[in-house]
Amino acid sequence: MLQEINWLEKIQETATFIKQKVGGEMPKVAIILGSGLGDLANKIDIKLALPYSEIPNFPISTVEGHKGQLIFGNLGDKYVMAMQGRFHYYEGYSMKEATFPVRVMKAIGVETLFVSNAAGGMNPEFKVGDVMLITDHINLFPDHPLRGKNYNELGPRFPAMNEAYSHRLLDMARQIAKENNIRLMEGVYVGTQGPTFETPSEYRYFWRIGGDAVGMSTVPEVIVARHGGMEVFGLSVITDLGGEGIFVDVSHEEVQQAAQKAEPIMTCIIKEVLNRL
Repeated sequence: MLQEINWLEKIQETATFIKQKVGGEMPKVAIILGSGLGDLANKIDIKLALPYSEIPNFPISTVEGHKGQLIFGNLGDKYVMAMQGRFHYYEGYSMKEATFPVRVMKAIGVETLFVSNAAGGMNPEFKVGDVMLITDHINLFPDHPLRGKNYNELGPRFPAMNEAYSHRLLDMARQIAKENNIRLMEGVYVGTQGPTFETPSEYRYFWRIGGDAVGMSTVPEVIVARHGGMEVFGLSVITDLGGEGIFVDVSHEEVQQAAQKAEPIMTCIIKEVLNRL
């Protein structure tokens, strides 16, 4: 049997390294920027950027469109940290490795996590380029980030997921969209392993079980964040469509392009929610 990794030691080692590099105040808010959304970091007044390759115990992002650095700075009036590129189960990382940065965020004092992603839409009301508030999720990953030994220092053995995405923050975003005349959709995000895009039958299946959009990330990170008691807010950019009667070829490049076009809306919502925290 393989020796159990002491995750508490790894988390603390990484958190200590980051605290020493940053110095002084640590952010209370973190943002995970998904596929094609890394340029949102350009809106941040960056004080420090740490390449993942220099951070102890951090995986390395291997996906095109994920720059691979941890940045610290101001977005609007709020001091934040942001992951410019995330880690996915389909890259070959274990669930604990893929969600390790969220554990480190909690260890350095982050209380609120913003997650974003590119997703395929099944809801017939969606259009390519829409931004969707994630109101809930369906976990279809073949593994679970909390499987195995539970560390009570990190969270309870059986965490509740009845409010995975903060109702308070969702209400803020709805009000912001109304005030700015933004077309803002809402729905349930289905998390799958990937890395293949969905078949027409899979799109139909996800829609019939209650999903509005599907992607290959986010769900494990949200589970770990909620396990640690963090408040979570999530947005999906609808970058392609599938479902009943819709058969569209899609490429990773097209996903990135659609996500980049939606960035102004994403930036507006995230900045305004931040300002109201």
